[in-house]
Amino acid sequence: MRDLTELTWHEVREAGTRAIALLPIGSQEQHAAHLPMGTDTLLAEAVLDRAAALLAEDPAGSELIRLPALPFGHSPHHLFAAAVSLSAATLGAVLDDVLDSLVTSGYRRIMVVNGHGGNDEIMRLAVKRFALRADVTVAACSYWTITAGDGGADDGRPEVTPGHAYWFETSLMLAAHPGLVRTPVAPRAPVEPPPLFDNPPYPGLTVERHGEWARVGGSTDDASGADAPSGRRLLGDRARGLALAIRAFDAATIRTEEKNEDH
Repeated sequence: MRDLTELTWHEVREAGTRAIALLPIGSQEQHAAHLPMGTDTLLAEAVLDRAAALLAEDPAGSELIRLPALPFGHSPHHLFAAAVSLSAATLGAVLDDVLDSLVTSGYRRIMVVNGHGGNDEIMRLAVKRFALRADVTVAACSYWTITAGDGGADDGRPEVTPGHAYWFETSLMLAAHPGLVRTPVAPRAPVEPPPLFDNPPYPGLTVERHGEWARVGGSTDDASGADAPSGRRLLGDRARGLALAIRAFDAATIRTEEKNEDH
């Protein structure tokens, strides 16, 4: 994997004929009292970089160009404490402009790797709309949804994935950036009633109630049980899963690109 920032424009143009452009996106927002504002950005980058390192072990593997992470996301629900938030329309427009720039620079295969729940729907809609109007193949995922399928990805706790500033994210940060986690992580008493966004009254419902994030103190639950060994297992599983996803995307799209070139 090569960084777009470090390439000349000639190298960027030349790589576009073959490579997959990878765009990590995250957020700057409160993550309770123990995690930094950039947690979502840092974790998206950590998973992506580890996946790329795995792919680099294959000499015939995918050629990858990594863009700088987009550090801002859609986080109005965290402004009660602190956040730097883009509106949904602005984030969609930014993604559209970035994708359009890549296509103009010669890229036809692009993958967006997201680290923040508030970006997920906007990101997916942006790539769907973009592929309707541009000659490009675009993929998108949130890193926590892509696993290697080894059965133990969440250490027996899949119901808390990803949560917010909770066991999952805190364990990952203890593995990837331990110096940025404010330890010890204080226990948090259960909040009653549980927030509706995390506990809908009926399966399949999406429910948001005004003021819920402030009421629960900015996290979905108690993170005091997080630990680095769990984080390393979680991070490794997501990295392996993302590497498999990139390899599959490469295999599924390179044939299409070669066919188009032949004609």
